Amino acid sequence: MKKLKLANLYRSELIPISGKLVERYNKCLLKLGFSPTKLSAFSIDGKGWSPEIADEKKNLHYLNNGEANMHAIIISPLQKGKPVYVPFHTFDRDMMQYIFSTHEAKINNITHDSAICIDFDQNIDAFYEPLDVLKYSNICINFHLINNLDNVKKNQLELVHKFKQGNNFIDEGIHAQLLESAKKYGDLRHRDLELHELQFTTNSFYTKAFGGVYVLRDFIKEIVVFEDKKWHKEAIKNTTYDVLIYNISQPELMDQLRDHLIIECDLDIEVKTARYKRIKKFVFAEAIKNPQHSFAAILNNKVLNKSYLNKLPIIDRKRVMSVERYLEKLEVSNEFKIADIVDLKFFEALHKPHSSLNPKHQDLIWKLLMNVSAKDVLFLYWYDKEQFYKTYNTWEDSLKEWVIEEISNNI
Repeated sequence: MKKLKLANLYRSELIPISGKLVERYNKCLLKLGFSPTKLSAFSIDGKGWSPEIADEKKNLHYLNNGEANMHAIIISPLQKGKPVYVPFHTFDRDMMQYIFSTHEAKINNITHDSAICIDFDQNIDAFYEPLDVLKYSNICINFHLINNLDNVKKNQLELVHKFKQGNNFIDEGIHAQLLESAKKYGDLRHRDLELHELQFTTNSFYTKAFGGVYVLRDFIKEIVVFEDKKWHKEAIKNTTYDVLIYNISQPELMDQLRDHLIIECDLDIEVKTARYKRIKKFVFAEAIKNPQHSFAAILNNKVLNKSYLNKLPIIDRKRVMSVERYLEKLEVSNEFKIADIVDLKFFEALHKPHSSLNPKHQDLIWKLLMNVSAKDVLFLYWYDKEQFYKTYNTWEDSLKEWVIEEISNNI
């Protein structure tokens, strides 16, 4: 990952945490029912998730109490607008943005000397079967302060009120209680510490529950797509819900998405785009074995490009050039079918969200398409960073350099 880090393409916006903030973070972990970290310094993202603590706990989603109960931690106003690097749902970042847009001033106030634990309650204590994900609807966002600071403020106000009654101003016991509270917590009387709960409504989304599930709503019919074949087989046994259920690897899925006007692909248009050229280059790179030149040189230099193309086995050469071959043949006769000439994964990679979709739906569908066929390295980086990082580690150094260059040139 060193090359990605040098190019600022790997978790470059994490916030460093040390000193007293570590103590506050641990208090949040304890309040949420987790064990504290032993680390004296670490970094966090916009949701309060730390890669170092995840490694320490050997649990990527250590802020979850089971798949149905997610939490977050705010210990710094700097978390506003920061990425959520390992979201459990595609709407995680939207919820954090909603929290800061509603409570920013109070968050700035509270995090001077405290921290906020967040509980995302969707009224589901635990998942029992895969289609339980359809219960996601309205999520109640609840806030809890470490040291119960809001209750301490209430207690201080009650003590002050009591102090002002009758001759209580000479009561040394009340004096002592007020001083003890003020020394420990400061004067909280005029601090605005009340974070009222928020309601967040989900629409179409992706969740990592049950091995990864897409829930597509607001279309002709609700569609549920499972990444895990085991949970897909379990889900299709359920007759309670009137939904279409697919596994991500089923060819019928793409047909259904096209029929529902969720995705589209016009090869005549796509072949003229920069995206097509990028995908074709990657398909070409996948076919090259034991290159004698760098991938950047092979893919960007016309002479080397032709040289390596002609050295490929005929089956690989046909796959790399399959789109152009199909369009050329189509000019002669309309009897040819895409499936007979164009490589399936190449064709799937050229699809895009239907132009009628709103931006939020488009982002989700881009992520789904990257899961179906991850041939566009730029869009894979944009829409599914976790999968990008896993795949990146399987490439040889020369291909990594080309990929980094492609991404850097498009940011």
